[in-house]
Order: sequence, then structure tokens, then C-alpha cells
Amino acid sequence: MLILSAGASMIGPAQGQGRTRILPEGGRVAVRLTAEERARIGVVTAHLLPQPHRVEILAYGSVLDPARITDLTNSYAGAVAALRTAKARAEVSAGALRRARSLGPTVVAGAQLETVEGTAFTDEATVTAAESQVRTLAATAKQEWGPVLGRAIVERAPLVTRLIERADLLVQVTLPSGEAMKPPPATAFAEVPPQSERVTMRFVAPATRTDQRIQGVSYYYLVAGDSGLLPGMSVQAFLTSPQESVGIAVPESAVIHWQGSAWIYRGVGADSFTRHPLKPDAAISADRYVVDDLGGAADIVVTGPQAVLSEELKGQTQPGTAADDD
Repeated sequence: MLILSAGASMIGPAQGQGRTRILPEGGRVAVRLTAEERARIGVVTAHLLPQPHRVEILAYGSVLDPARITDLTNSYAGAVAALRTAKARAEVSAGALRRARSLGPTVVAGAQLETVEGTAFTDEATVTAAESQVRTLAATAKQEWGPVLGRAIVERAPLVTRLIERADLLVQVTLPSGEAMKPPPATAFAEVPPQSERVTMRFVAPATRTDQRIQGVSYYYLVAGDSGLLPGMSVQAFLTSPQESVGIAVPESAVIHWQGSAWIYRGVGADSFTRHPLKPDAAISADRYVVDDLGGAADIVVTGPQAVLSEELKGQTQPGTAADDD
């Protein structure tokens, strides 16, 4: 449930003077702002209820360079082409050998027959070598990239074609050491620097190797090539787990960072707001922080908390006002 009240303009330099904004509220410092004042400085509040929220696990993503997939795909295609050429030559030389033998020694001299036989045997050996090369490359693709991507490389499937053309990018997502998800979610999210905007990723397959820096379980995900990510980037990834956390979900816009800690502002009475610490290990759900220590529903400043902090700090410099933090 979300009930919003909003304003747009900033408070004037002479407005708000001559009245106490900072009040002691149950041992805490409270900032008093009327609805009109909140509207003037652009503060938006929301009445939020505690609910169960699916917890997101923070993982680590690496955008992979598709060069190795491109090389393997092209090498396999070249090996298949070489095999077809070798088979065609072997068929011609085998036909020539059959004809030479059917004519007999009266028509074909012994030296000529030996030459035809040598060509046929050489072409047959070339076919064997080409078949071995095709099998080796197919096995290499599956060993390096797993059965799903390996088969796509062998078949030059649309999945691989889009990677080669960079219409999609491949992201290796690694969970923190000791974490596991069975099965991994079909979709996950990555934050695109520097704005930290979220983009959707699609699950492909379990990864065949881990990220050596993290040593956790890894998965391959696809992300759109125009997402803003580039090969070689390291990004934060978020995977939704089956676990739930009960609390109030507050957006990033409600959080301020001050004196090395994260804070939110909650309503503690009529037109009064106090600063509340956000736990460093607060669960994340759908790009929101789950706050589980408010004791029930609360009015939260979801837009403009920095303006409320400014009012708090200005009030603390006034003579005779309280200055205790929550």
C-alpha cells in the first residue's frame, strides 16, 4: 500500500525562520515540517506496510568477451567444410580406383594402378583426420562452454549468432562463496554503471568455471547488447531467491548516506520525522531495501530525505535545540 504526498518548489531563504524545527521526540531528534513546508522543499512521504518480500542475492557479474566463442564457431565451421571437401575428393579417388581395378592389368599399367591406389588411400586418410578435427572442436566447445552453449556453437544456433554479432552479451554471474540456487532464476538483473540502472538478464546455463576472485557457483546469463554493458566490465548482479524477509520495502531514493552510515527518515508524530539507521545487512528485494525493525507501518520520506537532513543540521546549530541522533 502506497499513499503519496508531494511538492515541487524549494523553501525561500526567509521562510521557516522564527520557529523551532528540531524537537526532542522520545530521546531522539525529530525534524518538524508541515505539509506546506514539505511541499515547498520537495519532500514526498509514503505510508508503507510491512509485507513479505522475496530476497535478492547480491552476486558478481563479468561481461565476457565473445572472441573465444567466435573463434570456436568459425573453426568448427571451417573443419566441417574441410571434411566435406575431403569426402568429395575421397569419393572421386575411390571411384577412380574401382575403375582401374575393373579394367585389369591389360589396360592399366601396374605403376598407374599404384598411383591411383596411393591417391585413394591418401584421400581416405585425409577424411579420417578431418573427422577427428570436427570431433575435437565439438568436444572443446562443450568442455569450455557446457552442453548448451557448446551445442549452439556446433550448430551455429541463433544464440551464438547473436553473441557473435554482439546483439547479446554473455555475462558470467557468480554467487558469493557458499551460496547456491537450485534452480537459478530465469531472469536476473545487472546494474549498469555509472547510473546504476538495472537491466534484465536471461538465464542460459550453468557456467563451466567459476570466477577465481570469488570461488562461488557461476551461471551464464544473456543481456541485450545495447544495455550499456561492455565486454570486460565487472557489474553487480541480483538474483531473486525463494527466501522471504518481512518488513517495509523502501526505495533507494529514501536512503541518505551520512557520517559513514545509511539512514532513512520516518514519521514519529504529526509533521515530525526522525532519522532511522538502515542496517548494513538489510535485505534487498526488487531494488528496494527491506527494513524489518520499525515495528509496523510507517510514514517514510521516499523523496527529498537530503532536504530533511539539511533542516536537521541547520536546526542543531540553533541555540537551545536538541542535537542527539537516533
